[in-house]
Amino acid sequence: MARGRGRAGMWLAMALGLSACGGNAGDGFRESGALESLTPEQIFVQGELLLEEGREDDAAFTFTEIERLYPYSGWARRGLIMAAFAFHRDGDYENARGAAQRYLDFYPAEEDAAYAQYLLALSYYDQIDDVGRDQGLTFQALQALRTVIEVYPDSPYAADAIVKFDLAFDHLAAKEMEIGRFYLARGNYTAAANRFRVVVEDFQTTRHTPEALHRLVETYLALGLDAEAQTAGAILGANYQASDWYRDSYALLTGRGLRPESVGDNWLSAIYRQVIRGEWI
Repeated sequence: MARGRGRAGMWLAMALGLSACGGNAGDGFRESGALESLTPEQIFVQGELLLEEGREDDAAFTFTEIERLYPYSGWARRGLIMAAFAFHRDGDYENARGAAQRYLDFYPAEEDAAYAQYLLALSYYDQIDDVGRDQGLTFQALQALRTVIEVYPDSPYAADAIVKFDLAFDHLAAKEMEIGRFYLARGNYTAAANRFRVVVEDFQTTRHTPEALHRLVETYLALGLDAEAQTAGAILGANYQASDWYRDSYALLTGRGLRPESVGDNWLSAIYRQVIRGEWI
């Protein structure tokens, strides 16, 4: 117990001393070279103190200095993952990715590799909230999240990666729907139908599928493709009969003297045979 208290006292004294140092120099310790006189442990503690003060940018710099001053050491490894965390918390996603990827390149077998991969995925994922953004980020987030799920299935981050993967996948479907509705509103029915088809074929597990099927009923009726419209309505009724989308489609079809049923031989009738009837041919 005495030894434990002595060690705790040592770290407390170090923290207080560095806090006082950082409080003055906060401001200029990057240029002063003050970190070069410290041990890697002391620099690491300085980085933690800066994080607690909400100075993520300074913390990230401090953690990366360990790697520069004490390369290939255990503290450099710990500093690198903390730098990735600090960059990410600061919203500096590009540098967060760089630090996380560097950790994976240098220390792929270490215990924090799963967390580095998770941070790498988050650096993409946290930039895709706006459906109007470049969807390249969404694809990169999906790839990085898939790596967490497949390479580190037993890690504490796998479950959250699965949730975020599903949300990112849904996000791509939402983008297709947004573009499809844009074309539909302007009477460009063929372009709209192509977007809604992508959702039905490639994103059928997302929440956008019922609307996509209804929009196909709308667009195909507008194009005079009654068989495709009826078949889309049949798939919608078989899977989402209680939804408002099906009720709207049913009203559109019956208003034209049509019924929701699989008609003809088209891409939707193939889906109907496979998914509804179980005829995999």
